[in-house]
Parts: sequence; C-alpha cells; structure tokens
Amino acid sequence: MDFAYDAHTEELRARLLAFMDEYVYPAEQVAHEQRARLASPWDTPQVVEDLKAEARRQGLWNLFLPDAEHGAGLTNLQYAPLAEITGRSPQLAPTATNCAAPDTGNMEVLAQFADEAQRKQWLEPLLAGEIRSAFAMTEPEVASSDATNITTHIERDGDEYVVTGRKWYISGAMNPDCKIFIVMGKTDPDGEDIRRQQSMVLVRRDTPGVTVDRAMQVFGYEDHYHGGHAEVTFDHARVPVSNLIGEEGGGFAIAQARLGPGRIHHCMRLIGMAERAIELMCRRAVSREAFGKALAQQGVVHNWIADARVTVEQLRLLVLKTAWLMDTVGNRGAHTEIQAIKIATPRAVVGIIDRAIQLHGAGGVSQDFPLAELYAGARTLMIADGPDEVHQRSLARRELKKYR
Repeated sequence: MDFAYDAHTEELRARLLAFMDEYVYPAEQVAHEQRARLASPWDTPQVVEDLKAEARRQGLWNLFLPDAEHGAGLTNLQYAPLAEITGRSPQLAPTATNCAAPDTGNMEVLAQFADEAQRKQWLEPLLAGEIRSAFAMTEPEVASSDATNITTHIERDGDEYVVTGRKWYISGAMNPDCKIFIVMGKTDPDGEDIRRQQSMVLVRRDTPGVTVDRAMQVFGYEDHYHGGHAEVTFDHARVPVSNLIGEEGGGFAIAQARLGPGRIHHCMRLIGMAERAIELMCRRAVSREAFGKALAQQGVVHNWIADARVTVEQLRLLVLKTAWLMDTVGNRGAHTEIQAIKIATPRAVVGIIDRAIQLHGAGGVSQDFPLAELYAGARTLMIADGPDEVHQRSLARRELKKYR
C-alpha cells in the first residue's frame, strides 16, 4: 500500500500551507476585531472577503468538489489532506476557500441532482462565492436522527408546492448572504415506503411565509462565521413545482448522498483541529512552569502529548482509507468505514482538545485561544450528521449480519 500523497496533492498542500501561514492565521484576530465593529454580528468581516479573493486568485477554491466542470476535480483521497489543513482554522479557512458547510453539501446536491435551470440559478453563484445557502432538515419536535420522523409537509397545489413546518439548527441561515434553502419534507406522508415519503425543494429565503425566528447557540456560541444556526418557520410558503430537486419521493436518497461526503469532510477537518490543539499544547508546555519546572517536563503532560499524537496518526489512516474506498468502490462500498470515522473521530478529537484546554488552565476556556471554540465544534459533531449511537447501531447490525 502506498501511503504517499501524489504530486498534485503535494503541490496543493504546499500552496495551502503557505496561504494559511501568510493570510489565514494572521486574519483570525483581525476578523474578531472587525466583527465587533459591524452593524450586525451576522455581517461578514472585510478580512474574510479579502481571504476569499486571495484564495480564488491562488486557485485554492472549490477544492471539495470532485466534478472537474464545477470544482477542482480532486478525488476524496486528494482532498482529504487539504481539508485537514483548513480544519486548523475552522472559522476562516473553509469559508476562505469556498469549502465550508453547509454550502459544500448543497453544491454537491445541486451538481448531482438539480436540473439545468436550478444549477444556473443557484449552483453557479454558490460556486462563485457570491451567495450562501442552508440545508433545512432537522426539526425541534421530533427525533431527527431518524429522518423518516420529519413532519414538515410539502403539498402539491396546482403548479406550486406549499411548505409548512418548523426547522432548527439550520446552519448558515442567519447570514444575510444566505439566499436559498434546500428543504426536506414529506410529499407523501402516508406512503407505504417510509423512505419514499420525503422530497426536497428549493425555497428562497425571501419567500412569503418563511421566517428566520432566532439564532440557536452551540455551547453559548452563535457561530457567526458559519452564518449561525437558525430556527426557521415555513408557514404555507409557496414555491413553483419546478423547485423540486430530482423527483418526488427522492428526498431520503438525496440526503444520504449528501451526508456521505459531508461526514468525511467533517472528519478530515477534525484531524486539522486536533493538530492545532497539539501544537498549542506543545507551545504552552515549553513556555510555562509549575512547581519548579516546565510543564513540558511533567510526566502527565508527556502522556497527553504522546497519546494525542498516536490518536491522530490512527485517525488519519482510517480517514484516508475511507477516502480511498469512496473513490474506488463508492460511498455504498465504504459505508462501514464512513460510519467508523464518524464514530471515532469526533470523540477522539474532543479528548485531545480537552487535554489542551486543561494544559492552558483558565486561558483554555477563554476567548484568547481558539480551544474553547474548537471544543464546541468537535463536540457538536458527535451529534451532527447523525449521532454516534445511530452509526453504532447501523455498523453493529452490518457486522452481526455476517454471522446470521
């Protein structure tokens, strides 16, 4: 087995690492300072727009999309180490390179399932970074970990669909540049096949009947850089029938196609978050003393750092194997590995960040270091895109099936 990155990946890694050092890391503090002076906390700081322009100028743009016509044409295996690098600054780097969720998943849906008119109207401006989008699936009144539970109705009325329901934790919806929602609801709530009851429609944010009610917090953070996580009401919002994505009853299958790449993208970035935490842990350890010697000389700190390094190396190999399988046998063939990384990566990275916070003392939970925000993001991914327990249930059933 060849563990080396190919020449094209190495060249992109070098350029992206240089971009991070020269532009992204210095912009982190600037972005916080600029945001404090904005009229609305949901507006985009100018430094973020500057980063986007520079990334596009350097060709570090739409790296996530394997479709060469619209994206960089990279395989999952080629994109994996690049996503890891952007994960080191998750608030800025993914947005700067137009590789931020939920836009990435929405662009993949539009590229794969939308018709030509839908791609022209929505995919093209998303690819250009001119607008943002949101994916409306999760609901507050049901256990959305089982997508067949969703209660939002999408009813046909002549040449229109009428959308009625309530969604929450709709990432990106607070951003004023968010212009379009991909909404999942039931077009056939009484259908015999529970996985054919759902459909997806495009709903403009300014559609009458659509109300962005409030921003939901994540561990007290509003996640401004990602456009927040909103609660949204659809009160008999009407859209043309032409806004249907794919076919009626195809929503569940589209969601699964969307979430597969999304899960591995999150895990790639999580490894970058862990690497950032290890770096901060090491810098802190060699710069601080306690009880007469440097923290770097304390045995417990040695254990934390060594365990973190071993864990990251293990996770990276599993993620790269999963990316390779997705490229060679498809998402279905890599189903077990996708679930394995979704279970293993967030919980392990949470542990690494937690140790880094501990080593920083009070500073670790403060705004002076990125660790608290990294922790919140990593911990959330034990729930987002399917909670750990759902993936464990499915993976265990697949293993047991071999013995029945």
